[in-house]
Amino acid sequence: MMAFLRFLAGAFLLVAVIAAVNDATRSLAANRVVTTSSYEQWSKLAPASLAAAQASVQRKTHPAVWNMGVRPILQLPTWGLLGLLGLILAYAGRRRRRVNIYAN
Repeated sequence: MMAFLRFLAGAFLLVAVIAAVNDATRSLAANRVVTTSSYEQWSKLAPASLAAAQASVQRKTHPAVWNMGVRPILQLPTWGLLGLLGLILAYAGRRRRRVNIYAN
């Protein structure tokens, strides 16, 4: 389980670096800061799955959960959101230090 979490963390961090390089390249070309939100990336790459995720969240919870909870999170830059998820997964999947407890 821990190895799987570390693998996912590495995958998320790799995609975050790719997204950061993409935004940096576009920013240099435009001479201004350009960031791509996760919502925009998802709608370009897989619009059907985005619509399905939105419908599922709105069907299983209140529609305000999507509008006030999920959508603002998806408005974060792709590199920031995936980097944060990667760091959380890396922390959750870290190797634990073995503690020896001696009792007399």
